[in-house]
Amino acid sequence: MYKIEDFDKELLTEMLKKMILIRRFEEKTAQMYGLRKIGGFLHLYIGEEAVAVGAISRLDLKKDYIFTTYRDHGHALAAGLEPKELMAELFGKITGCSKGKGGSMHFFDDKLNFMGGNGIVGAHIPLAAGAALKIKYLEEDGAVLCFFGDGAIHQGSFHEALNLSKIWNLPVVYICENNQYGMGTDFKRVSSVEDFSVMANSYGMYGEQVNGMDVTEVYSAVGKALEKAKSGIPVLLEAKTYRYKGHSASDPAKYRTKEELENYQNQDPILILKNKMTEKNILTEEEYIKYDENAKKTVEEAVKFAEESPEPDLNELYTDIFI
Repeated sequence: MYKIEDFDKELLTEMLKKMILIRRFEEKTAQMYGLRKIGGFLHLYIGEEAVAVGAISRLDLKKDYIFTTYRDHGHALAAGLEPKELMAELFGKITGCSKGKGGSMHFFDDKLNFMGGNGIVGAHIPLAAGAALKIKYLEEDGAVLCFFGDGAIHQGSFHEALNLSKIWNLPVVYICENNQYGMGTDFKRVSSVEDFSVMANSYGMYGEQVNGMDVTEVYSAVGKALEKAKSGIPVLLEAKTYRYKGHSASDPAKYRTKEELENYQNQDPILILKNKMTEKNILTEEEYIKYDENAKKTVEEAVKFAEESPEPDLNELYTDIFI
């Protein structure tokens, strides 16, 4: 396991900046949704930033792939998609990453091998296995990260994909972002086990549970997982994390207590990294404030870009359709 001393300042600073950007982007997104400038479904990533940033920081997106869920904003920003294009997508504008036709749940960028969010729980897990099969078949030097929530663990597609991944020894790392709730249900009420990583044993894979609130721990675990995956051992990681908001923007989250929420907010992933860096004298309060202000400015510019962008032409209804 890495210690903070094993990281160089540049990497730590980059991960901190990305987590701050995700947090400010999501907060602004929630505000725009409240103003009805964003329609449809909206699933926020606030509180889970360390998982996406720590994991994706390990990738080479010229050869590695990312598959994720409808809670995809954080992964997209961590992968380097442009905030302006993402906000425009949320606004349903032609300048969005999916031409305004995908919305919150379907961010996509093939140039960065970001294979997008998926609106169906667990449906993308076999797709990730398929991408890993392509890498192996063509003898490419790459791997796949597949993110999903605890609610997808009990879908048949999860088990089928893991089984095939080990049969074919595919270069894939499955990351369960266990944010404690499947919609409004505590995962402990619907799961026969509380450590999902043990499910890897059923398929002869490697499994590990990691603290998803600490970006350095995620970075360390995913680095090791990618090495195993590329050597022919698929991996299942369970990142224990927590979402501060409801399942979606319309969910008031009354199924949890104020004390529970406050407890996890005291384990905020951004503050954990900030405090570690401050203690080692590689971050000052002035620098942190500057990074935060820059993130706010970036998000404001993204909103301005989205508002000023044109709507898709009606003919776009008939493009990007495969028959």
